[in-house]
Amino acid sequence: MRLLVQDIEIAYDKRKIIEQLSIGIPDGQITTIIGANGCGKSTLLKAMTRILPYQKGGVYLDGEQIHTLDTKELARQIAILPQTQDANNGLLVEELVSYGRFPYQKGFGSLSKKDKEIIDWALDVTNTAAFRYQTVDALSGGQRQRVWIAMALAQDTEIIFLDEPTTYLDMAHQLEVLELLQKLNKEQGRTIIMVLHDLNHAVRFSDHMIALAKGEVVAAGSAESVMTPEVLRQVFQIDAMISEDPTTGKPFCMTYHLLKGDK
Repeated sequence: MRLLVQDIEIAYDKRKIIEQLSIGIPDGQITTIIGANGCGKSTLLKAMTRILPYQKGGVYLDGEQIHTLDTKELARQIAILPQTQDANNGLLVEELVSYGRFPYQKGFGSLSKKDKEIIDWALDVTNTAAFRYQTVDALSGGQRQRVWIAMALAQDTEIIFLDEPTTYLDMAHQLEVLELLQKLNKEQGRTIIMVLHDLNHAVRFSDHMIALAKGEVVAAGSAESVMTPEVLRQVFQIDAMISEDPTTGKPFCMTYHLLKGDK
């Protein structure tokens, strides 16, 4: 595994969010982190991408602590799509996607022929080339999300992190984004790590899952080992009925209700 987290501890104002957490991210697979609000999902993602510092432990990429790597060098290896994206009003799609080439530029140099080829490829593979001369704020939610993914792809990294990439999208656009990520994984071998709220989407589109509760790993592994009534009881305090998806053969949460009594 290229990416390892070992015994990290993260605290906000002396309140521990994550304590002695260790996980490994399988190479070339889609890994999804699930858990209740406030359990540490986004915090863990930010720690793995060096957005957020950790007090103890380490995050290792190819055996090196990520905080020791040069910023541009790290950006050539991992890309991150945050939960909330901000783009200046009037910014063209092509301009936004071109920002992904920043780690490869020297000073204020202009885009090279290779940069332009990769930008074109990122627009094509995300089906956003038709929008390249439109402003980002003029696009629909699903289109904007694909453009941001195109920017992450323009970084040309083997590892891509996404924090709740389907938030605020309708059902069709959620599938559109997730199917794109799955295509990138299957056809190009990209390692995808994402946070999702929808359990059935997490199972359907993941090779590996990590379930968190109160900053600790409750379960990690295949969908079959994580999507169980016992795990969901610990993670979400729900009593879930799990069946088999007739299309994928993977576990499917049919219904659930809150556990009674103390949580």
